[in-house]
Amino acid sequence: MNTSDAKFEDKIDIINNELRKRRGKWQLKARADLDFEDVEQIIRFHIYKKWALWDQTKIIEPWLNRIITRQISNLLRNLYGGFSRPCLKCAANQGGELCAIYKTQCAECPLYAKWIKGKKQAHDVKVPLPLETHTQEVESISSDFIDYEGAADVIHTRIKVKLTKVQFRVYQMLYIDNLSEDEIARQMGYKKNEDLKRKVIRYKQIENYKKKFVDLARKIIQEEDLA
Repeated sequence: MNTSDAKFEDKIDIINNELRKRRGKWQLKARADLDFEDVEQIIRFHIYKKWALWDQTKIIEPWLNRIITRQISNLLRNLYGGFSRPCLKCAANQGGELCAIYKTQCAECPLYAKWIKGKKQAHDVKVPLPLETHTQEVESISSDFIDYEGAADVIHTRIKVKLTKVQFRVYQMLYIDNLSEDEIARQMGYKKNEDLKRKVIRYKQIENYKKKFVDLARKIIQEEDLA
């Protein structure tokens, strides 16, 4: 079979294998209604929706792992992050319940007091077990519940139909595969332009594409009310 024609079902064994690698790292067992099998199913469905964005000229595992990592972060944010103690993201946190300012994490801290008043009850209901096993993930989570991954999906899907195949290939390498401009130029055969004044290497083709992509993305964000 031509790899460019590979369907989601053709790669299901690889997808399941990449998901299984995360099983031992998933420590959020506080929700009786959400186990790792549920997490796997949520992520499989998301991979299915994003299938058209995979550049099938490249191996699939790195692309899958980016999606899996982002989706796990989204689940942590939506289910746990918004209710976690502000101490987890505070510079004064010294681990455990210790605080560099108040010695212990307590209501003397205005942020902690606000959490007790507004979110502690929801925290105790949703998260009866500690979150410390996922401290790094929770620290990186914003509590405003903006679905950045979902917004990116909308932009990628909408922008694809507005670009030529070549333009979307550059877009995908820039914003989905996260390749450097040097690597993109090498793959696309673009020549470098030396900016002697700034002493940098520039690629005019890529710069022109980026301006176009940014303008389109701004329009989509406004039209879809993603801001």
